[in-house]
Amino acid sequence: MESKLNEKHKVNVDIEYCGVCDFKRQCNELKTFLENSSSDADVSCTVGRRGAFEVKINNVLVHSKLQTIAFPDHQDIADNVKLCKEGKEMKSVKQQTITDCCIS
Repeated sequence: MESKLNEKHKVNVDIEYCGVCDFKRQCNELKTFLENSSSDADVSCTVGRRGAFEVKINNVLVHSKLQTIAFPDHQDIADNVKLCKEGKEMKSVKQQTITDCCIS
């Protein structure tokens, strides 16, 4: 009975990532982080649009790399999973600092 109750209250996190840009590693890193920080998250990684790294929590877009040109802060995503689980309003997600961009 308890496992059914826990499944009922899982938070769905859908991550759409660009396969051409090889963002699968970043998707798996975020997925692992969320799974380790919250057993309430059911995380899926899906190949999508070029340049994408879009994160939705229960079908609400909380981060868009297409709009911000940056990856999301993992802890902010985990915090939003917790807020969503508690039925509270989610907060804006900070972006990770871009450290590997080279303009010549």
